[in-house]
Amino acid sequence: MTATSAAAHAHHTRRARTGGPQDGSKLMEHIAGWAFVVVFAMLVTQLGLL
Repeated sequence: MTATSAAAHAHHTRRARTGGPQDGSKLMEHIAGWAFVVVFAMLVTQLGLL
């Protein structure tokens, strides 16, 4: 591998990451998801769609 190809590979490796949050814990995501499900279920029952 030449220096040019190594530099190009390193550049593409850095560009491939999206850089989102790296919290590691999915607890808040699960809580927000279940809260949405509960609110949606209440809306459906109040509108008489079920």
